[in-house]
Amino acid sequence: MRIFAQMAMVMNLDKCIGCHTCSVTCKQTWTNRDGVEYAWFNNVETKPGIGYPKAWEDQERWKGGWALDSSGKLRLVSGGRIRRLTGIFANPDLPSIDDYYEPVTYDFDTLLTQPVGKGMPVARPLSALTGKPTSITWGPNWEDDLAGAGTTATQDPNMKRLAAKAKMEFEKSFMFYLPRICEHCLNPACMSACPSGAIYKRERDGIVLVDQDKCRGWRMCVTGCPYKKIYINHATGLAEKCTFCYPRIEAGLPTVCGETCVGRLRYIGLILYDLDAVEAATLVADHELLEAQRQVFLDPFSPEVIKAAQAQSIPPEWIEAAQRSPVWALAMKHKVALPLHPEYRTLPMVWYIPPLSPVLDVTAEVGGDPVLPDDIFHAVTSLRIPLDYLAELLTAGDTDQVAGVLMKLAAMRAHMRTRTLNAETDHDMLARVGASAEELEDLYRLLGIAKMADRYVIPPAHTEDAAMLNAWTSGCSLSDASGVGPGGVGYPRAASGPVPVELRRRK
Repeated sequence: MRIFAQMAMVMNLDKCIGCHTCSVTCKQTWTNRDGVEYAWFNNVETKPGIGYPKAWEDQERWKGGWALDSSGKLRLVSGGRIRRLTGIFANPDLPSIDDYYEPVTYDFDTLLTQPVGKGMPVARPLSALTGKPTSITWGPNWEDDLAGAGTTATQDPNMKRLAAKAKMEFEKSFMFYLPRICEHCLNPACMSACPSGAIYKRERDGIVLVDQDKCRGWRMCVTGCPYKKIYINHATGLAEKCTFCYPRIEAGLPTVCGETCVGRLRYIGLILYDLDAVEAATLVADHELLEAQRQVFLDPFSPEVIKAAQAQSIPPEWIEAAQRSPVWALAMKHKVALPLHPEYRTLPMVWYIPPLSPVLDVTAEVGGDPVLPDDIFHAVTSLRIPLDYLAELLTAGDTDQVAGVLMKLAAMRAHMRTRTLNAETDHDMLARVGASAEELEDLYRLLGIAKMADRYVIPPAHTEDAAMLNAWTSGCSLSDASGVGPGGVGYPRAASGPVPVELRRRK
């Protein structure tokens, strides 16, 4: 058992209001410069919709993520080393600038130099790439609130699989917001697809970064990432991506998107996991992927895990942080958080609590009693957001997993309502969802009224560990015959060279 720590995030989709504050603050912090005008490390999509870039979930087109071959072994969908070598100078599986949007500026000089006249001068959009006049026909928020859904929602890969069950008719329309950042996966496909070995996963906290000195702009990482969260800086030709705000994380502060989130829907915490179990978790059938990834995570309260973690030089405060982690609580203790597209087999570390919608209103609409648990649970299957759609997004099509989460969330609401109004506890309802009153009340405190210290449990990095933060070396994915990466699904090795004395001293 090799224990590693991973910074992770959970987002509660029931609380996202689609305000894009997270996107704007991230943009101002990380991509407010030439070359990455079109890059949004954090973006908020309206679902159903094709998202940003266009149809990023369509892996038949973009060839992202991992798949099992005929012999049951893991392989990159984009192909092995021979295929990547043959296409290294002309990769056809890349989104074009039209799939993002052509970044623009405006002809503001016209407003200043236009002579006096009867008409109002107009600053027309100019392409930031060519400097020529252009028109704005697409962008990262083009589908906000279903604005463009009339023409694009039917192209949503999740909707295509539900074409017989869900139709984009006005009276049956549904929507919710999906904030997205890099998943900082345990088995990142981008890292294995990179011919230069420029992408690496930090040993101490699992954050995936790009070494700008090693990057050669081959763009294979863009194809390999199934979430399309790696961008090419068109000014430098190098890859850039979400950094999980690692300078802030090292100081014990939340990410910019997390701290500025208006809906307080983001939770950041530490997860301990067994590196030796990662590869096996990627080799199971689609319907087993969720539980397989949960089995990779280690119980931070287990005496055996604590002892092994201490033996492997994980600081005591990091173990304590893992015990207080809201990510552990939501994903493992209460099991209400689910990974985004687990079928990509990257083992993503940004999870989501599915939107429940106003279940009590729906209960009344279908003729049920909002106080009766049976009626509430029945209404869960009649929500405007189809279970099949959420399952395609979060559980590789397993509707039972999604229904179980939504029923637990509905039970939490019903329990808190009954306890508040009548000072009673419905033990039959608790038994049906397999939770105690204390567990549901703990879940309510975390989801409903948690303070910042409960939502963000981030242990600061030790200065003496600075050299180890970047110790996970990706190597060259083309050096392994299987094309899966350096020695398999990623193995760390110690940072080269001695650690400077000043970094070894504990301050």
